[in-house]
Amino acid sequence: MPPHKASTIFPLSLHRVSSATASALAVLIGIAVSLVRPPPLLVKKKRMRDFRLLYFFCCLLCFCFPHHGPVKVQAFTGTFGINYGRIADNIPPPESVVTLLKAAKIKNVRIYDADHNVLNAFKGSGLDLVVAVSNDHLKDMSVNEDNALSWVKENVQPFLPDTRIREIVVGNEVLGGSDQELPEILFGAIKSVYNALKRLQLADDIMVSTPHSQAVFVNSFPPSSCTFKEDVLVYMKPILDFFSKIGSPFYVNVYPFLAYNYDPENIDINYALFESNPGIYDAKTNLHYDNMFDAQIDAAYAALEAAGFDKMEVRVSETGWASSGDENEVGATIHNARTYNYNLRKRLFKKKGTPLRPKIVVKAYLFALFNENQKPGASSEKHYGLFKADGSIAYDIGFTGLKPSCASPSLLSLKDIHTQSWLAPYSMIITCFIAVIMALTF
Repeated sequence: MPPHKASTIFPLSLHRVSSATASALAVLIGIAVSLVRPPPLLVKKKRMRDFRLLYFFCCLLCFCFPHHGPVKVQAFTGTFGINYGRIADNIPPPESVVTLLKAAKIKNVRIYDADHNVLNAFKGSGLDLVVAVSNDHLKDMSVNEDNALSWVKENVQPFLPDTRIREIVVGNEVLGGSDQELPEILFGAIKSVYNALKRLQLADDIMVSTPHSQAVFVNSFPPSSCTFKEDVLVYMKPILDFFSKIGSPFYVNVYPFLAYNYDPENIDINYALFESNPGIYDAKTNLHYDNMFDAQIDAAYAALEAAGFDKMEVRVSETGWASSGDENEVGATIHNARTYNYNLRKRLFKKKGTPLRPKIVVKAYLFALFNENQKPGASSEKHYGLFKADGSIAYDIGFTGLKPSCASPSLLSLKDIHTQSWLAPYSMIITCFIAVIMALTF
């Protein structure tokens, strides 16, 4: 058979056939064999045995298709992820971090660069990784697509598939920021990265996105009144239009801690911490909110709807609560940090949507994995970590650290958020077993 005709005769890609497809093939082959098999009374026993063997080997062929799911890779497994920042000189090496993440059963991980030491450490771990193009690279990628291609070839392609890179974040909180040049080049950089992935035939496997801060919004209270700032919308709309075409979500950083810290006299801390409180009522939508996290997400949905993108999913790229801070950061305490992150994890574990989008399950990356002692800015910036530098837990919300900790135990041990059906890995074995039994009973 000439090589160029192989795909025409057998068009299925072996490494991308899902278990459902293979199961369907097994059933269809069984039906076909049954239909072409002559009636039992008209054939000899040897002929019957030949047909059974044919059916058996067809089933084995289906079994040989690996179980990798659909062609389009999902960039987020379950509902919970973590941001792995490394602006510190005292945190564990990447190899130990992988051990820590697996012990804590955290599947989704975001980093803020594409450090090769981290990418190598994640090889074979089974953890899903999001890498980032820093703001410093945006201009070069925007003006020349080949620069984006070189970046992907150097920082992504060589590590696949052993390192499960699922997404590339282009820039960080560019729109609404103080740099006046970056907004004009962000969209060009995003397109260049996506086109680079297409040229390397990776666009179906790796998502492209960019995260935004609350600075892109205006009038976010009540949630239904939220819109994008006019000076932001001119840059935001082309990005949203592009993302709607390629299937990327809208990422936003959600920090009730920052809102409470800005106005502690008028914001109920229980509302910010997912604790019992009267909540707020949005008269326009007739919806009630009992926590600020959901309200901020629905504010983003309202802004998207006002801009004409009501079908786009909102995901949370960062959320968390500082466990310590400066004197004027009144909410930055270990108690509040534990309460917020513990309740956040419970809320995500329920796999539910928001009042405005109840059918779209909320997915969020918690900030952050470690306290980062070299981060600039307010003292709180150094104290968002769930874990201390030695790998022990900073406070207990149900995770396991690398070392024992004296932190107070959590009230509830949550199940693994990312648990999938135990039958999934064995679906092909079960299918083929049934097929063999059917064949032997003909």
